[in-house]
Amino acid sequence: MTLARRDLLAAGFGGAAGLTGAAVLSASGATAKSEPAAMAPGPVTTDRTPGGLELAFTADAPSTPTGLAIARGGRAFIMMPRFDAKVPYTLGEVLPGGAVRAYPDLATNQPDTTKPQASLFHVPNGVFDRDDTLWLLDAGLPDGSGPPVKGGAKLVQMDIVQNRILRMVPLESGIAPTSSLNDLRIDIRDGYARAYITDQGQDGEGAILAVDLATGRVVRRLHGHASTKSQKGLTKFVEGRAVVQRKANSPPRPVQGGANGIALSPDGRRLYYAPLIGRHLYAVDTATLLDPQATDAAVAASVEDLGEKGMTGGLTTDSKDRVYLALQEFNAVGRRNPDGTVEILASDPRLIWADTFWITPDRWLHISSAQVNRRPEYNGGTDAQTPPYAILKIRIDADPVV
Repeated sequence: MTLARRDLLAAGFGGAAGLTGAAVLSASGATAKSEPAAMAPGPVTTDRTPGGLELAFTADAPSTPTGLAIARGGRAFIMMPRFDAKVPYTLGEVLPGGAVRAYPDLATNQPDTTKPQASLFHVPNGVFDRDDTLWLLDAGLPDGSGPPVKGGAKLVQMDIVQNRILRMVPLESGIAPTSSLNDLRIDIRDGYARAYITDQGQDGEGAILAVDLATGRVVRRLHGHASTKSQKGLTKFVEGRAVVQRKANSPPRPVQGGANGIALSPDGRRLYYAPLIGRHLYAVDTATLLDPQATDAAVAASVEDLGEKGMTGGLTTDSKDRVYLALQEFNAVGRRNPDGTVEILASDPRLIWADTFWITPDRWLHISSAQVNRRPEYNGGTDAQTPPYAILKIRIDADPVV
């Protein structure tokens, strides 16, 4: 499947105008039969036609909210990676009205290298499991770069009713000195408990971690594989500008980002993933990932290249095994169907650096607008982020995979 920039433009993408309805691209890259994309006659917030994005809520976060997780009762949590030491807290709960408070408290959010298992360093994402328990991914980075603090990289299981930590799962055996853990999926069913984690790598050399939550065993897979690497020669464009590191007195440097977005098939047998800097979607067999006896060659042989899908951030799946795509270059939500076609569901100028998805039981697909491209490191030292950050939503016709 090809989904190049020209295909998206042909499917009806302008710059700032919102798009509703679905433009469908076939596996060959041609536009398939579909309803014409209808441009919203007014502000996107007033649109209620199928496929329109709506404002779910805003979060007046103190830093860049890349992660999003919503409990069944409606409590919403955002994750703010500690890109630098100035970030006051890395996990927050969004209160009614959009205010954000440190969760579970400010003390837990203070990095403590003497007690790395008891404090939160750098949390890029979190998810709820089937029991509505919150699982957090901590990359163990106190200021966004450098080797993870020894013992700091971990999974954290939290009870949001009693607001307390239930368990820590160390990830030390699965990380590298240049690791930057990014996203996770938890799969607890039929007597087993597993976690899958993407490592995008600070140098773009990514990997996938497979964790047996019953035993705590962690295996690092696909390190150095083409599917988990930042793709050479590609530049991501968001809001009409190339996303490159722009530091004073230094030439612009391309962003590197390996395995980033991650999603699980409804039956738990396939793991979907994609590099941050890359246009292809991949899948790998989860049984092979988890098998400690499987060789690297066997794991690599189970990888499927599912073709081009655009430049994305986060991924998620629904109960129909459709993969949702955070199309960052077009401020858009896309969806890959099991037959390989890709639908453009909607775009919205407020969806700046489309990042993390969350599907609620009432079939609303939520997505965070993280504004990562507006951070100082991509703007010559100027912070162009404009809180509050928008969390948008769109109605879908399937259930979450949780």
